[in-house]
Amino acid sequence: MSQVGELRNNFAIGFNGGINYSNVSFTPKIKQSGLMGFGGGITARYISEKYFAMICGLQVELNYTQRGWKELIEDDSNDEYSRSMNYLEIPFLAHLAFGKERGARFFINLGPQIAFLLNESEKFSDPFTDTSTTERPIIEQYHKDAEKKFDYGIVGGLGLEIRTKAGNFLLEGRYYFGLADIFNNTKKDFFSRSAHTTILGRVSYLFDLKK
Repeated sequence: MSQVGELRNNFAIGFNGGINYSNVSFTPKIKQSGLMGFGGGITARYISEKYFAMICGLQVELNYTQRGWKELIEDDSNDEYSRSMNYLEIPFLAHLAFGKERGARFFINLGPQIAFLLNESEKFSDPFTDTSTTERPIIEQYHKDAEKKFDYGIVGGLGLEIRTKAGNFLLEGRYYFGLADIFNNTKKDFFSRSAHTTILGRVSYLFDLKK
């Protein structure tokens, strides 16, 4: 790649919003159908532009996001169960973009993410089979609060940005792979893994403060 312009520093802020499709990866395995939720917050991005084919920068967000899981119960009970878990999350992303200063750019976001559990709630169908009598193989998750409030993992995304005089419009798909468990995972605990996995769709609007 060869340089075709002077170094330019761009700082932009804005907001983002979209939907999440969440599961929790359990060992032993719990069958799930996925839980839909909302996610959104504020975004700050710093880019160093040299007008190469590739543009590099850093992006930080502060988001409120709804995660959790919905169980796929395959017995004759017609029971339904889901848990909603609301987090304050902070992704720290390397931002790589390909394209011109104006018009369309394709981009990649990749980096670590931390999050803090704000609250959670369980939803049981009515009626719901008494867990003391059910023959369902795994019931330890019911009425069991999250034991670890701090979450961390890796998030990556691909997207398209349209840069205009009115601001920058971004459409992005992301995948989050949790590395932390929500339940204790020592040898004496029932679950050895209980980590979030989430597919995210995001729409963002950023406006330049410095360019």
